[in-house]
Amino acid sequence: MTFDDILDQAIALLQRRGRVTYRTLKRQFDLGDDVLEDLKGELIYGQRLAMDEGGRVLVWTGGVISPESSASPPPPQAGHHAASPVAPRPADAERRQLTVLFCDLVDSTALASQLDPEEWREVVRAYQETCAKVIARFKGYIAQYLGDGLLVYFGYPQAHEDDAQRAVRTGLAMVQAMATLNHRLQQEKGV
Repeated sequence: MTFDDILDQAIALLQRRGRVTYRTLKRQFDLGDDVLEDLKGELIYGQRLAMDEGGRVLVWTGGVISPESSASPPPPQAGHHAASPVAPRPADAERRQLTVLFCDLVDSTALASQLDPEEWREVVRAYQETCAKVIARFKGYIAQYLGDGLLVYFGYPQAHEDDAQRAVRTGLAMVQAMATLNHRLQQEKGV
């Protein structure tokens, strides 16, 4: 099975279930650690279809999971080839109110120049994972990772009456979470 085959099947599995542990992916597709890391990277950063939760679980962010998409596809008929799983079809257009939050690292250029590329990547990942946990707690949707920045929607894919308040609370909670992360990074990496 090629990497593309594994990727397509992992996307279909993740879309169907909404959440999949890395351990399940390793067993399902008989993956080694390096291939699992490549798969995670492609789903999280390359395709932007998932986010990491606690270093143990992939969570679908590629679109709304509907009952139709969670049903198993019908078996192929004789003489027909089964279509390979593809990314989800976007939902029909609808008008909605969105609150948009953007955050990024302060003085990231100076920080990047202090670290080697591997350490910089670890710092950015720790920052993104910390923010993602806070965002998930307030039901935000990470629309895009932009280098060391995150573009977050509140009111998509599900609207709440208090989406603007959720965005503000998320921002405040991220500042608090950064204090903890900064302390840890100071001890571990001296930054």
